[in-house]
This record gives sequence, structure tokens and C-alpha cells, in this order.
Amino acid sequence: MHLRFTEEELGTLVEMVSLAAEVASWNERPGAEEGISAYEALENKVLEKAKHAGLGEHVDFDEEKQRHHLSTEYQESSFFQQCYDEFRNESFWEELVIRLADRDLVKVIGMAAWQKMTEEDRRAQTRDIEKRYWDEFAKQGIDRVAVIFPHAEG
Repeated sequence: MHLRFTEEELGTLVEMVSLAAEVASWNERPGAEEGISAYEALENKVLEKAKHAGLGEHVDFDEEKQRHHLSTEYQESSFFQQCYDEFRNESFWEELVIRLADRDLVKVIGMAAWQKMTEEDRRAQTRDIEKRYWDEFAKQGIDRVAVIFPHAEG
């Protein structure tokens, strides 16, 4: 198969593949290594072709890993990095709110009842709790978040 890209399209493809590989690299589940390797191999192939197609100044080669990667300078100003940073930020806050709200719901109804609920029912039951957390975090960030360790744990 032969595909032809403009330089702009190739730049977009490079960023998309690198973003996918970066996100995949966070997968630590057993058996994920094969999928991660496939993503990294495809990223390497695309970056190598891009390097020879006019984007060489944005692609570096890591001798130790024997892989191509986007240069640090390029990454710092790329749309891919902006997307990645925003994804991490939004995922953090959403997961924090949902997990805290679910924890609070479990305290009220018990784990057995919570496990029987659908995700949709859980979200309906925790809507007000989630809103309260969203409001708190929007105003305070994590400044007022604290972990209370049991006395025995120091």
C-alpha cells in the first residue's frame, strides 16, 4: 500500500501515532507488552519515514533503544503534547471525583449494594456528591485534600 501525504498531513500523522504510543505506554496490565511493542514499532516506522520525508529536524534516534522519537523541542510545542497534557489533567480530576463519590456512596449503602448497581445508577446516585467535589476542586484544587493515616501507621 502506498499513501501520499502533504508535509502538514505527515506532521499530523506523526503526532497522532506518537500520542497513541505514549498513551499505550502507560498500560501496565499483564500481557500489555505485546500491544505496547506493536504501537512502538509502528511509531518507529512512521517516524523513520517522516525523518526521510522532510521532518528530520523533529525526529531523533535513541541509540540505546534503537528507536526513533520526536525531539524534545518539537514535543514541547506540539499539539500532541497539548492533547496529552489535557488528557492527563482531565482524567485525573474526573477519576478523583468519581472515585471519591463512589467511596462515599459505598459508605452509605454498603459494598454489596454498590456492586449490584450499574454504572448509570451509580452516577445517578452520586450526582450531587460529584457536584460538590467538582465545586471544591474548581475553587481549591488539591490544597484541601488530605490523607488521614491510622495512628499505627505513623
